[in-house]
Amino acid sequence: MVADKGKKSKVAEVGEEEESEHIDGELVLSIEKLQEIQDELEKVNEEASDKVLEVEQKYNEIRRPVYNKRNEIIKSIPDFWVTAFLSHPALGDLLNEEDQKIFKFLSSLDVEDFKDVKSGYSFTFNFNPNPYFEDTKLMKTFSFFDEGTTKITGTTIKWKEGMDTTNGVNHEKKGSKRPLTDESFFSWFGETQQKDITEGIHDEVAEIIKEDLWPNPLKYFNNEPDEEDFEGDEDDEESKPNQIGQWMYLRNADAGAPPVSSSVSLSRPPMEVQCSPRSLGVYE
Repeated sequence: MVADKGKKSKVAEVGEEEESEHIDGELVLSIEKLQEIQDELEKVNEEASDKVLEVEQKYNEIRRPVYNKRNEIIKSIPDFWVTAFLSHPALGDLLNEEDQKIFKFLSSLDVEDFKDVKSGYSFTFNFNPNPYFEDTKLMKTFSFFDEGTTKITGTTIKWKEGMDTTNGVNHEKKGSKRPLTDESFFSWFGETQQKDITEGIHDEVAEIIKEDLWPNPLKYFNNEPDEEDFEGDEDDEESKPNQIGQWMYLRNADAGAPPVSSSVSLSRPPMEVQCSPRSLGVYE
C-alpha cells in the first residue's frame, strides 16, 4: 500500500515536470515570436525615419530662399535681433549689458541644417563693423558622426584691444560694494568639444535658438503671448511690457541712455526646452 502511494507520488512528480517543461517551451516560443515582431517593427521604423529625413531635406531646400528673403527684410528693422533676444524668456537673461550693445550691430542670424539633415547644423551671426571685434561673421557648428560622436566648433573671436567681454564685464563700483561680473553670451562661441553622444551633449542655447527663436523671431520681437497666457487672469494684461516702447528704448540707447537690463519683466513664464539636438529622433 505504501509502495503504491510512492509510485503514484513519483508519477505525479514526473507529470508536473513534463507539464512545466511544456509551459516553459511555449513561453520561449512566444518570446521568440514577440522578438520577431519587434524586429519587424524596428525595420518599419527605420524606413519611416529615412522617409522623414527625405521630407525634411526637401522642405529645407524650399524654406531656404524664404529664410533669405526674411533676413533681408529684418536688416531694414533696427535692433530687431537684440529686441527679439531680450524678449525671449530664456535667451534674454543670457545677454549682459555689454552684449546688448554688441547685439545692436547684429545684422542677420542664420540657422542652417546640413544637406544631410542628420549630419548636423550651423549658426551664423553676421555683424556690421563695430568697435568690439574685427570679425563680421561668427559661427558655431554641430557635426554628428555615425560612430556616435558630436564635434562642436566655433569662431575664435578677434577682439579689439580692451573689448573682450568673455573675460567678464565689470560694473561700476557702487559705494563699498564690489563690482559684479557677468558672463558674456559670446563665451558660447568658445564652448567647443568632441564627445560621445552617450555622455549627454546638450547645448541648451543652440537648441533654444534653433527650435524656438529661429522659426518665428517676429513672435518675440512683437512679444506675442503664448496661448497659455490667455488662460491667466485678465489683470495680467496691464502688467505686460510695451514691446514697441522697449524697442524705442533700445534705439535711443546710443544717445547715452542706460542700456536695457536683461532682467526686464517678461510676459511669459520661464520656459523649459527639452528638445534634442536631433529633433527628428532618428539619429541613433
